[in-house]
Amino acid sequence: MRYLFLITLVLLFNSCHVARFFVYNFANITDYKKFHNSEIAQSDTPFKFQVSDRELSLHLPKYSIYNDVDLDRFNELHKSVAFVIIKNDSIVYQWYADKYERNTTFTSFSMAKSYVSALVGIAIEEGFISSVEDPITDYLSEFKNSGFENITIENVLNMRTGIAYKENYYSPFGNVAIGYYGRSLDRHLNKLKIKREPGKQFDYVSIATQILGEIIEKSTGKSLSLYCEDKIWKKIGTEFGATWSLDRKDGMEKAFCCLNAKAVDYAKMGRLYLHGGAWEGAQVVPKEWVKASVEKSSSSKDNFYAYQWWHFPDYNSENNNGIVDFYMQGHLGQYVYVNPNNNAIIVRLGTNRGGVYWDGMLNELAATIK
Repeated sequence: MRYLFLITLVLLFNSCHVARFFVYNFANITDYKKFHNSEIAQSDTPFKFQVSDRELSLHLPKYSIYNDVDLDRFNELHKSVAFVIIKNDSIVYQWYADKYERNTTFTSFSMAKSYVSALVGIAIEEGFISSVEDPITDYLSEFKNSGFENITIENVLNMRTGIAYKENYYSPFGNVAIGYYGRSLDRHLNKLKIKREPGKQFDYVSIATQILGEIIEKSTGKSLSLYCEDKIWKKIGTEFGATWSLDRKDGMEKAFCCLNAKAVDYAKMGRLYLHGGAWEGAQVVPKEWVKASVEKSSSSKDNFYAYQWWHFPDYNSENNNGIVDFYMQGHLGQYVYVNPNNNAIIVRLGTNRGGVYWDGMLNELAATIK
């Protein structure tokens, strides 16, 4: 009987995302070790930020932070595992929790969405995709359910798809668990349905980015990880290789969540967008694409989001010519936060959010760095 139980458990684990949810429990920053992964090679010309040896002077009374030691204590207390501050291309602060270090790999969770957006922009520039106004069905012929022909690529980029999807990270029976622990993203995508007219309402659903990932693969003929390696990762001075988790062996990249890399290399995506998509004078992501992603204008659909990037709302952005803070954000409080006006980049990675509203805290911190 015992052996029968073990055999049943193994079969369930191999075939059922619910069983894997209970075995693995909730998502973890080391989840890349549990999945099959595709390799991404580092840059042939690595870029290293200068490291400042000066003490950091801060003024964050709300958080009782005034110097490096206070920030160390805050990070330790609030479940950070890596925290790096870069200003004017110099690392002015870096902290890693016990058992973590500069060459530790961390999964990005939804920070990966911003990389996927950049790849869409590059694919358009290279002529593989015609326009953001194209219906997704121009590239995904298997989407036969009614209404999908009305969803444009731009709807997907702006999380205005109208797709029925529950973004619940803690239910083993929810859509996110199916995508994260399941082993057939193709099948999951093909079961999607529409709940409202596309374009009308912001509704953050991770499956939207999975759709973008498949469009990239179908249009370019390259896997998401290979296209990322060729067009971004090797071009932005990355010091380390990365991986992208797959739904199964030799399967599809989990576009919505699972790029895995080092903290210092995540910062380079922030630097790339801080400089309008250019890296050391070479344009990597089209300048107008970056502008549409991280700046506000009269055509912006939402004050807080565009093209898979989050914005810290500035209701007086017209006074700054549309320049606002922008950031990549992932489950458990993963951030690459960029303050263009102060030329500052902050990477925060953690085991959970630790009870902190990081959007606001990073906004205040990025503005106060001298």
